[in-house]
Amino acid sequence: MDRNRLHNQVASMRRSLFDQLEELQDDTNPNFVQEVVTLFYNDSARLIQNIEQALNSGPIDFCKLDDYMHQFKGSSSSIGAKKVTNECTAFREYCNAENAEGCIRSFQQVKQEYAILKRKLEVYLQTVRQASQTA
Repeated sequence: MDRNRLHNQVASMRRSLFDQLEELQDDTNPNFVQEVVTLFYNDSARLIQNIEQALNSGPIDFCKLDDYMHQFKGSSSSIGAKKVTNECTAFREYCNAENAEGCIRSFQQVKQEYAILKRKLEVYLQTVRQASQTA
């Protein structure tokens, strides 16, 4: 890929994923977005594992599930992941209704949206690295 095309691709991805987040990045902290995404990955992996364990242990503690999903929703919201955040909201509604089957189905949707987001973030970060290497 040529340099201009990579820079254009980075610019397009940036607009669609990180408009607000990148406003916080500057010359004093040029890796801010990458650091935030890495923290999001680590936090998300821990929370997803906690939710899976809570769903698979009986009896289900809906308060604990709601707490985990509240944390995941906050993390997702902080990086602008609207689809993940919306799915987290649906999950929490099932928790409030103490609907185990709804929680299980909804959690599959949460994980699906998270996987889509993670792929997009990985492509974005890889493209940013390639563009910075050609600069």
